[in-house]
Amino acid sequence: MSFFELVKNNRSCRRFDNSVKLDQNMVKEFIDLARMSASAGNMQPLKYILSIDDRKNEEIFSCLKWAAYLKDWQGPEPLERPSSYIVILGDKSIAENFWCDHGIAAQTILLGARDKGFAGCIFAAINHPKLKKVLSIADNFEILLVIAIGKPLETAKIEKVKPDEDIKYFRDDDLVHHVPKRALNDIIISIYS
Repeated sequence: MSFFELVKNNRSCRRFDNSVKLDQNMVKEFIDLARMSASAGNMQPLKYILSIDDRKNEEIFSCLKWAAYLKDWQGPEPLERPSSYIVILGDKSIAENFWCDHGIAAQTILLGARDKGFAGCIFAAINHPKLKKVLSIADNFEILLVIAIGKPLETAKIEKVKPDEDIKYFRDDDLVHHVPKRALNDIIISIYS
């Protein structure tokens, strides 16, 4: 698969085959990819909590807000939940500001997962106090993002959207997840050549 196809196929996934488990080494491999990614000032302030434990995953699940545009859906049913989570933390003893490091790391992790046949979803809508308690996170760490990863159950389809059309994702009756994307020419303001 070309890199373009890998990126194009890397849609947020919210329904998984929970019977397919990731092992610790696979999840650590995704973190190793993030470790090799760019970091502002090469400070490398990101730390990670990994969970492949069903009980701990349920606790993490309860701290997340799933799919804001799907108003009548509270998240996947138990058999469609991810089999692993990665919590990205910023270590405040290393840096005061984490810039865009966690975005770079999260995208790298998801591309690595997609390359191995898995999929994921990045969460910023997190109940921070609850997750901090659930995972016993020390005060010197700031919760930045949570990534859910598992074997994808859903199909995502990119839709072309005109400048005046709605960009909200939606599901059809067959549970295909439609993701409207603006046209390339609609997002490029200027080209200097």
